[in-house]
Amino acid sequence: MSEDLKRQAAAMALADVRPGMRLGLGTGSTARHFVDLLGEKVAAGFDCICVPTSEATARQALALNIPLSDLETLDRLDLTVDGADEIDPQLDLIKGAGGALLREKIVAASSDAMIVIADASKLVTTLGARFPLPIEVNGFGLGATRRAVAEVMASHGATGEPSLRETAPGTPFVTDGGHLILDAFFGRISRPEALSRDLLDIAGVVQHGLFLKMCKTAYVATPDGVKTLTSGTN
Repeated sequence: MSEDLKRQAAAMALADVRPGMRLGLGTGSTARHFVDLLGEKVAAGFDCICVPTSEATARQALALNIPLSDLETLDRLDLTVDGADEIDPQLDLIKGAGGALLREKIVAASSDAMIVIADASKLVTTLGARFPLPIEVNGFGLGATRRAVAEVMASHGATGEPSLRETAPGTPFVTDGGHLILDAFFGRISRPEALSRDLLDIAGVVQHGLFLKMCKTAYVATPDGVKTLTSGTN
């Protein structure tokens, strides 16, 4: 998918932003386009205050002179614009390929609305069909947590073991919060709400990449232009 189409999707999300809004800024290749476009508006005098979902997004926003704050200062956000790794017909999501899922979920949950911008390759009929589910875990007791995640996988019909995400062989990926990530391939996730509960019941699991009932609108870049999806459509 061309970067131009992703930028068009980001531009449609930007059209939903009003002066004075408190915004959550997402992480990832498509979200970067939104931050760039927002930076252009800010340079022209647009008023907003933003909370970034990752250190990388914070650096990008600061370089563009976008005003930043945090969720200690702001009790609520008007809107979060972010990307996704999978989007199902109900606009439930899998997120976390970039490793920012915990902050992304905190920011989205603190927002009155969430808009997703993505390309058409992220559309699936059922979550888990193509992308492994990222699970953010504490480094302490990793072996026990990994075994518990494997048991949950088996109970939900998945085969295989969760894999520890690495930046290089033998070097674990570390999130902005200092945690590790297990990637678990479930195949088709038929009971996402139950899976969410089962994973969060594991003591060493910090959070997971299932974003359920959080997104109401998605702007999806396709070869025929940008498609607008709302909950229940595809």
